[in-house]
Amino acid sequence: MSENCSHDCGSCSADCSSRSPQNMIEQPNKESRIDKVIGVVSGKGGVGKSMISSMLAVNLQRKGHHTAIMDADVTGPSIPKAFGITEHAIGTDTVIYPVESKTGIQTMSVNLLLEDSNDPVIWRGPVIAGTVKQFWTDVLWKDVDYMIVDMPPGTGDVPLTVFQSLPVDGIVIVTSPQELVSMIVGKAVRMAQMMNIPILGIIENMSYVECPDCGKQIHIFGESHVDEVAKQYNLPVLGRIPMTAEIAAASDAGNVEAGSRRPCRDRLARPRRGLPLRARRCRRRRSCRFPAAHTSRAKCCGRRARRAGRGKWSKFGTPCAA
Repeated sequence: MSENCSHDCGSCSADCSSRSPQNMIEQPNKESRIDKVIGVVSGKGGVGKSMISSMLAVNLQRKGHHTAIMDADVTGPSIPKAFGITEHAIGTDTVIYPVESKTGIQTMSVNLLLEDSNDPVIWRGPVIAGTVKQFWTDVLWKDVDYMIVDMPPGTGDVPLTVFQSLPVDGIVIVTSPQELVSMIVGKAVRMAQMMNIPILGIIENMSYVECPDCGKQIHIFGESHVDEVAKQYNLPVLGRIPMTAEIAAASDAGNVEAGSRRPCRDRLARPRRGLPLRARRCRRRRSCRFPAAHTSRAKCCGRRARRAGRGKWSKFGTPCAA
């Protein structure tokens, strides 16, 4: 115990002998059932935690799990906007009911409780932390396999409250490919270690932009340093998310659950180095004009092309004059 201990463990992050972690965990609503709790954190803002939280919940839901999202970013809530949720949460004197998305993902955010979603939340830290606790204790979460907690940036009141009050099974650290990545990840890693929270891995958002013509990866923010940092802290890199207009448009339109599908450019897939054109498999066969042509051997590809008046195929896989 520290000499300056105030005996208020709720406002302290020290891991001392007088702390009893199990006693600090808040109990959810008696009718709630929540299996796993995963937090999405970062050391700074603007790296896309809300987008990663939404994508994690959507992908888990697609795999047959019942998922939920708790928007713990009280002063900057964006989960309802990403899912296109405009209705308000309802409740009784003892319970609040989460709002379900189009695919059944349960969500709770302060924007679902405000009369106008554009109204600012001007609250001090203890009030914000108490709101996050109420999202856990007062909301009726029904049969949730995975709850994703979208947390605000930094290591302030809300992350501290979540780590102390919720039975967090692990966190995912979101970062971006910049020189500040080591400091960003380092702060989040050290806080998790101090709070004895398992770290599942790192996700690098806005990792690169893919050229629509040649498929080359363009690193707008410079070369990635996430592998070096992950090796330094012995953490796995869970993925790298590119910057795509489809993802941004889906989020702005409130249609993040539909996912992003790149439009087929009505051509055969371009060859990789050393591979002929017809030896590569097209990844967009459903929306392409010649879906049957895009096979690994592409034997029917030449027949389709000749029928369409495109000439015949040379032995290298490129079209020749008829």
